[in-house]
Parts: sequence; structure tokens; C-alpha cells
Amino acid sequence: MEASSAGMRALWVSLGVLAGTAAIQAAVVALSGSIALLGDTLHNAADALTALPLGIAFVLGRRPVTRRYTYGFGRAEDLAGVVIILVIAASSVLTAVQAADRLAHPRHVTKLGAVAAAALVGFAGNALVARYRIRVGRRIGSAALVADGLHARTDGFTSLAVLLGVAGVAAGWTWADPVVGMIIAAVIAGVLWQAVREIFRRLMDAVDPTLVDQVERTLRATPGVLGVGQVRLRWIGHQLRAECEVIVDGSVSAAQAHQVAVAAEHELIHALPRLSAALVHIDPLSADGTDAHAVLAEHR
Repeated sequence: MEASSAGMRALWVSLGVLAGTAAIQAAVVALSGSIALLGDTLHNAADALTALPLGIAFVLGRRPVTRRYTYGFGRAEDLAGVVIILVIAASSVLTAVQAADRLAHPRHVTKLGAVAAAALVGFAGNALVARYRIRVGRRIGSAALVADGLHARTDGFTSLAVLLGVAGVAAGWTWADPVVGMIIAAVIAGVLWQAVREIFRRLMDAVDPTLVDQVERTLRATPGVLGVGQVRLRWIGHQLRAECEVIVDGSVSAAQAHQVAVAAEHELIHALPRLSAALVHIDPLSADGTDAHAVLAEHR
């Protein structure tokens, strides 16, 4: 609940900042006719709108588990990430189309000073939102929020690119504005690829390998654990779950082996801040040094 509240707070702050930024830029676009600034405005508006699917996902994630959804509704964040990818793709395509049309049908850009000021406003708004989203996303373990923050960070640099178009038009190069618009569309496409890679990894249950290393170190340091077998980790929303195999002395009683499993789970939850649950499977080591799990695997 605390993580979801932090995520919602980050979304609403971002929505307010980016909506205000886009509104200012849209007014300047209407006055100046700048395609480069139009591309930046569309991207900022799209980035603001991504707060809606993420907000819905955070609300869904608070729902308790059911007989059908036994792991809860945390995966809604990953689905929201897919929606974000579609929004980023749409803004990239629309910017490229508008820039190509302006190259084919040149039009003079006016109010260059206002365009430059709007570009700086866009940079400042995106820099603020990106820093905030990435920090909160990493703290609560939300891949979708981190992807959205990376998106906003790149938007800030595309806002500065608008200044190149302003400089070109001021020098008499009417094609500079739509060319910068095309460059912005290409940069957005690069952000799209980065977001696709991040969300794909989350959908495929990928985790940072350093987390696996940390789990193995923690298990080996647990009293009673003689070795560590397979370790599986997965993100469900911004909560991490683990399934682990540990080897214990085959001469201990079932109650003692259970105590080792409980201690291992306790140590893991303290070692990994975002870990909500850990299932620890005990494999007794036989007198000849072979654990039961290895024997089962060989028979399979």
C-alpha cells in the first residue's frame, strides 16, 4: 500500500507538471507554427497521459488476492507499460508525419523568441519529472514508472533540440524546423526501443542477476544451510517473490529442517527490501553426499 501510494503521488505530480508544460508549448505552437516545437509538445502531452494507465494499474494492484488471481493484481503495472509503449510509438509517428509534411510544404516560423522560451520550459519540466519518476520507480520496484521516467528524461533533451531549429530559422534556413522535428521523432523512437526492452524483460520474468547473487549469498550465510540449489525470482508489480532450494544435513529432524527454512526466509526478506515472500524448499543431504533433489532430477 505504501509503495502504491508513492507511485500514485509521483504520477499526479508528473501529470500536473507535464500538462502545464504541454499547455504552454501548445499555445506557442499555435502562434509560431513550429513543427519542432509541435513534436515536443505532442511528446510531453503523451507523457502526461501515460499517468492514466499507470494510475489505474496502481489502483488495481491494491486489490487483495482472489481464488482466481492467487498472486494478486500487481501484473497490471506491466500491462500499463505496454500501453505506455503504444503512446510513445504514436507520438513518434505523428511527429515524423507532421515534419515530412512541412518539408514538402514549407512554412515560415514566427515568434522565434517565444519558441526558444517554450523549449526551455519543456526541458525544465521534463528534467524535473524524469528525476522524480525514476527515483520513486526504483525505490518501489516499478519498471513501468522507471520506463516512464527515462522517457521523460529524453524528452528534456528533445526540448533543447528545438533550439537548433530556432537558430536555423533565424539564419534563414526554413527547412531547419521540420528537420529538427524529424530528429526529435528519431529520438523518440530510440526511447521507444529502450522502453520496449525494459517492459519485455519484466513480462518475461527477468530480474537483475545481482539480485540472484544476493539471494544465494544470504542463503549460504543462514545457519544450517549446507548448500544452495536453484533460485528463482520474479517481479509481480513492484513486489519481488522468490522460490529457492537449500541443502541441509539429512540427519536433522523435520522440525529442525523447517526451522532452517523459516530462518532462510526471514534473512531473505530482510536482505531484499522489495521481497514480499520467499518459498524455501529443503533438500536433505544423504550420507553419501547426494541431496534428494538431485536424485529426483536424475530419475526424471
